[in-house]
Amino acid sequence: MPTPTSTDRSEQRAASVQRVREGTGFLTAAALRRIDEELAWYRDLPAEDRSYVGLVAQSGINSFVSWFSDPSAPPHGVGEMFAAAPRELTQSISLQHALQLVRLVVDVVETHSDQIATPGSERELREAVLRYSREVAFSAAEVYARAAEMRGAWDARLEALVVDALVRGDGDDAVRSRVSALGWSGRGQALVVVGAADDGLDEVHAVELRRAARRVAGDALVGIHGDRVVLVLGGEGDLVGAVRSLLPRFGPGPVVVGGTVPSVAEASRSAAAALAGLAAAPAWPQAPRPVMADDLLPERVLTGDVTARRTLVEQAYRPLQEATGSVLETLSAYLGTGRSLEAAARRLYVHPNTVRYRLRKVSEITGWDPLDARESFVLQVALALGQLSEG
Repeated sequence: MPTPTSTDRSEQRAASVQRVREGTGFLTAAALRRIDEELAWYRDLPAEDRSYVGLVAQSGINSFVSWFSDPSAPPHGVGEMFAAAPRELTQSISLQHALQLVRLVVDVVETHSDQIATPGSERELREAVLRYSREVAFSAAEVYARAAEMRGAWDARLEALVVDALVRGDGDDAVRSRVSALGWSGRGQALVVVGAADDGLDEVHAVELRRAARRVAGDALVGIHGDRVVLVLGGEGDLVGAVRSLLPRFGPGPVVVGGTVPSVAEASRSAAAALAGLAAAPAWPQAPRPVMADDLLPERVLTGDVTARRTLVEQAYRPLQEATGSVLETLSAYLGTGRSLEAAARRLYVHPNTVRYRLRKVSEITGWDPLDARESFVLQVALALGQLSEG
């Protein structure tokens, strides 16, 4: 048998390329039929997304045919096959689904290689398909990585906007819709934590902090404001306990926890309390870490926090003023005599046990114990504020 010359091989290859080009429509129809039969997720897509998937499959086959005419060149047109569909398609189908699509189209071409290739060139066609499919898989991964990167950058900007809005005191429907776009589940309550940023806290470490916070709380937003970290937590569990587990991720200094609120839309109140507490925390060097913002009410009053002033008057002074049994008078006498039960008793002309009993009533009414050094200071500030408001 005579050995094929280079001219014969060129003619055979040209014929094979022509056969493959003529079979493009047949391959596309076969691929779409297999996709509809075998991929359940494809059938569940909206009609518009199914049409885009079909365009991707058709574009992939056309790109392969174009490359097959000159396989010595690097595969071209691979990226363009995904350009046939909008970027939003990456949100409708996952990378795993995209690779399933690639494998199925490759299998279709391989299955029909005997029909569309010239005799003797079937193996060459199959090898070309495998080589090209590898490039398509890499291209799909690149498209999804780029889309994920863009979504990540957008999510970071949106997260910063939400945290900034909460710090500014905004708590409207726009905040609710934005946190929903960030994947906030909305289950349970929310609170805001503020503390010093660690020296190495950059965007990468912020991502790690966010992941750690979501593991212990459920929902989390992270904002870096200069040398401060603003952390918004949400969930149905013990949010204050979650804060304690995250303490090592903050820098040195106080970590202040705002009050718990029913939802993230109301988290601006918690943020305001936490920020006010952070400003006032240096006035109480012995404060625990973390410290609740409401435990810093006297110090916050000293910094001019009107909310703290109003809270102390409403939660301590007013209830004592309205209570019976001379509890307000007894508290004033006890504090005014250097926290001495006997001196207060002499001033009031009662037995020391009576003073002790009335002070227990103060603790029951307000939640602050006059016999505790720290809590008696809180009550003394509240008493002074109440008397100023009366004057």
